[in-house]
Amino acid sequence: MAPRAASPLIGQPPALRELPASEFADGPGPGALYRGSPGPWWRAATLPVSIAALAGPVVALLTPWALAPLLGLALLLAVPGHWREQRALPFAPFGAALVPLALAGWAGLSALWAPDPGRALASVGVLAAAALLGGLGAAVVAEDRPAARRALGACVALGLGGGLALALSGLASAATMPGPGPAAGLIALLPPLMLRLRLAGPWRWLLLALATGGALLLPDEAAGLAALAGAGAALLVGLGGRFVSALLALLLAGAVMATPVLLPRAMPDRVPGASPAELQRLLTWDFALEQARRLPLTGWGAEASHNLPGAHASPTPESLARLGIPAEARNQLLAAGAERMPTHPQNAAVQIFLELGWIGLGLAALAVLALGWGAGAAGAGVLAAAAAMSLAVGAWEPWWLAAQAFAGAVAAGLSARRV
Repeated sequence: MAPRAASPLIGQPPALRELPASEFADGPGPGALYRGSPGPWWRAATLPVSIAALAGPVVALLTPWALAPLLGLALLLAVPGHWREQRALPFAPFGAALVPLALAGWAGLSALWAPDPGRALASVGVLAAAALLGGLGAAVVAEDRPAARRALGACVALGLGGGLALALSGLASAATMPGPGPAAGLIALLPPLMLRLRLAGPWRWLLLALATGGALLLPDEAAGLAALAGAGAALLVGLGGRFVSALLALLLAGAVMATPVLLPRAMPDRVPGASPAELQRLLTWDFALEQARRLPLTGWGAEASHNLPGAHASPTPESLARLGIPAEARNQLLAAGAERMPTHPQNAAVQIFLELGWIGLGLAALAVLALGWGAGAAGAGVLAAAAAMSLAVGAWEPWWLAAQAFAGAVAAGLSARRV
């Protein structure tokens, strides 16, 4: 009988026998994330991102206008920090984050026929900056030291907890969240990031459940539903792996493309029992889809929602009949001075279809598919939460673009496993 071959680990130093394969491995050797000797915490490239994660929810509650500059500046400052530490620009396989640049390019081209070219180009610049900073931020987070990544995860958890505590304790005035706004939108995106904390699996899922429950208690139904969608997607991907993640990305991209077809059929079913504010939103969607059919391929141009002819007129009898709004509710709406579309459609997919046509909607669906394909549980959860929240916010809101870029960068960066 031939002697058993000796293990290649026999005679090796103890450090090599252990073969730490955890994504949280800190030491040198075959660990997954070792980056070299640890440095002082204040030199970490992700320090600005950690500060923004810690302060973001509270800032969004108290001074909503400051959220977009805070998150954008944090991602921007992380790039020179990465250069200082690594002597290289951040690069990682997050090319999917650049796909929204194609949407920004088409939106920029649409400024040629947009009613307000200056406003269109300003929104295009914000979209392009969010896409670029999101990709760079994901690379910085992925390539930073393990201790800095752990600190970032802790800051996300503490910031989310502080924001929820402030919102639920009544210290923040209800006026700071009159509807889907910066505070509610950011809080809805963050719960899936609890899965990237350096804790045992059950504790991470417990924190996800607690954060989702807190978001459901907010005085913003859209944010609660978005947080619930994010938690559900994270759970499905956590159980089913990358195949489920790819399937979820396909479903979300398909939902984006199907919005102009399915939404008109679903709107009459929402009329019974709807509040005046909900009826106004349905009228806005109906007007936006009606106008979109006039220029279905190219749309009216970026930010055209604010300058469409007839947008501020009273709802037409045809629109009221199409939705099946009862006579009593019609009279209340007309007496209150309801308009066909007071500002913008308050639905990202409808707004993109109205302003950029089928071409823009196809690029948006491609971006969703690219960002979600094969994402981990945290990334899939953030994407699902963003998709759900987009049903109630404008496509080009600076705070919303910044919040998506920030949460997506942190989720993608913390989910990366680098050898």
